[in-house]
Amino acid sequence: MSTASPAPLKAAATSGGKAATLLDIITGSLEDSKAEDIVTIALDRSAALADCMIIASGRSSRHVAAIAEHLIEDMREAGFRNYSVEGQEHADWVLIDAGDIIVHLFRPEVRDFYNLEKLWSPHAPKQD
Repeated sequence: MSTASPAPLKAAATSGGKAATLLDIITGSLEDSKAEDIVTIALDRSAALADCMIIASGRSSRHVAAIAEHLIEDMREAGFRNYSVEGQEHADWVLIDAGDIIVHLFRPEVRDFYNLEKLWSPHAPKQD
């Protein structure tokens, strides 16, 4: 797993123990499901969307769907039930909004097309 900005991510995730636990559950689940190219990006506090975003790929739509199902099951088992899921039917791009953490699961071609890492990276040029 790679982390785009480890220091702010650690601070964001540890600001509430629940977010840090959720981050561990999500990353563990993604690794167990053999998700590929896992990237974690700490979001700027002014974004107000979430503390961090996790982006990962599956080898196919079926793999992306299986990763999403496994992640949802792991979050439920850990007591996290306040989340929403979009895109699971087609599984080209599945978004799981878990409040403090947003997870994007992609097929590789779709991930390359949208290039969220570049868009949300702390080093991306800011627009006014």
